Amino acid sequence: MRPALLIAAVLSCAVLPSAEAAARPVVVELFTSQSCSSCPPAEALIGRLAHEPAGAQGDVLPLAFHVTYWNHLNWRDPYALPAATARQESYATRLGGPAYTPQAVIDGQTGLVGSDEVGLRAAIARAREAGPGIPATLARDGGRVVAQIGPAPDAGGASGRVLLIGYDPSHTTRVLRGENAGRTLEQANVVRSLQDLGRWSGTAATFTATRPEGETAALLLQADDGRILGAARLAASPAGTEREAVR
Repeated sequence: MRPALLIAAVLSCAVLPSAEAAARPVVVELFTSQSCSSCPPAEALIGRLAHEPAGAQGDVLPLAFHVTYWNHLNWRDPYALPAATARQESYATRLGGPAYTPQAVIDGQTGLVGSDEVGLRAAIARAREAGPGIPATLARDGGRVVAQIGPAPDAGGASGRVLLIGYDPSHTTRVLRGENAGRTLEQANVVRSLQDLGRWSGTAATFTATRPEGETAALLLQADDGRILGAARLAASPAGTEREAVR
């Protein structure tokens, strides 16, 4: 069998979870910066969410996007990404209001102050009421990852973009200058890369890509109006350890 046909055969044998089993994680995106003195409480909350078991109430996928617009001060966030800034600006257009830190966006639909634990957990609970999402899986294949998206439950014209996000589960940073000078920050699920894998048109589809920068990865299926339709994560690398950054 030709290699291309063999790959196709292997992928066709992979079974996506059924629509009933597709109880996807609620996605919480935190827009933050190491130069923002108001951000450490929000980052601590993201850390708690990242370590809470899924339990009967379902799973949460928290992701910390470090923006670039604080870098003009005398501390440069080593994890700041232009893609994070652009993503927050896109949310500001959809949700109304300015971009700020710390801002949390839940399932692409609700924006609030990222340190507001009561409000954030209430928004997560409301997002769970939407029910199961589009089934999705993300798996390693050597130096690549394979993303599989299931079909929409009906022929209602559902569509969206498939996003691959590389992130590190944990970082410890000693901040030497700026608003957080002298503090040691513990930060969880720090996004290191964001890649658009292509468009999903409502039918089952498979996407492959080189493994992204970051110790592990997540997959988001996002509708054109910003709603998160599906999400999946890779298991954390067994060799993953905390890193310390000193700047």
